[in-house]
Amino acid sequence: MNHDNHIQQAEAWKNKRYSSIFTRSNFSRLLKNNDYSLLNSVIKEYDIDKIGNKIDTYEDYLKYTYKFMIKKYRNEYVYKNSLINLILKKYGTKNTVAFNEFRVGNSIADIVMFNGISRAFEIKTELDTDKRLKSQLADYKRIFKQSFIVIHESLIDKYKDIDNEIGIIVLSINRGNVKLDILREAENNYIIDPYILIRSLRAEEYKDLIKRYYGYLPSMNAFSAFKICEKMILNIPSSELHQLFTLEMKHRKTNMKLMPEYNSYLRQMCLSMHISKKEYIQIENLLKNNINI
Repeated sequence: MNHDNHIQQAEAWKNKRYSSIFTRSNFSRLLKNNDYSLLNSVIKEYDIDKIGNKIDTYEDYLKYTYKFMIKKYRNEYVYKNSLINLILKKYGTKNTVAFNEFRVGNSIADIVMFNGISRAFEIKTELDTDKRLKSQLADYKRIFKQSFIVIHESLIDKYKDIDNEIGIIVLSINRGNVKLDILREAENNYIIDPYILIRSLRAEEYKDLIKRYYGYLPSMNAFSAFKICEKMILNIPSSELHQLFTLEMKHRKTNMKLMPEYNSYLRQMCLSMHISKKEYIQIENLLKNNINI
């Protein structure tokens, strides 16, 4: 192995190790077991010399590694976290809810948002390929009013003509901070596919949707409920179906209203893990402990 390849592999491993800090499994261990083992391992491997030199606590270290990823390794966590911060800034939380990993047809949208209308966001980092993008966007357009792709500024030419109905949000770095700008607004989609929509809802949600529209829920059991509701949902006009869909999603449990109280670099983790205020206080206290290796 030549010297350059060795350096590249070492950098790739470091990026992977830093990324492992911002995972559900790491935060679950920290929250449930006060387990700092992964953090301590990464510190020992790369940053032991920095401890006591502007980095004293685990919170200091997480902020340091997050800033490193912004500059050197913009993975999906950085994009999702930045997108959540944009949603908070642009739309607030009074009438807005957002969810991670929302299934639509054969695809899973990275983040979806509901306020007056529904929006789906698909993230394509510099590390991703565009292999399934067209089919993903086609799926999102079947039930969402607006769909967006979120890309780095260096990828504008690659993605700008992928679908002119799709909005484009561009990520750039300004003095070490992430900046997101809407390059192109999404066009509104007025046709909702009821077959896809009902399969994106939970049983209690599509039953509630049927009851809201028709004013009653017909007799059904666990085996017949889906087929009965699917047949009834086919007769709901798209405009009303979209409103009912948005209303159901705004009733789905989420901790979105708590996001402004959470540290900006941890919001994606808190949203994906449905972290309560009590759990967040626990995490904060754990991270404020001095690094002890």
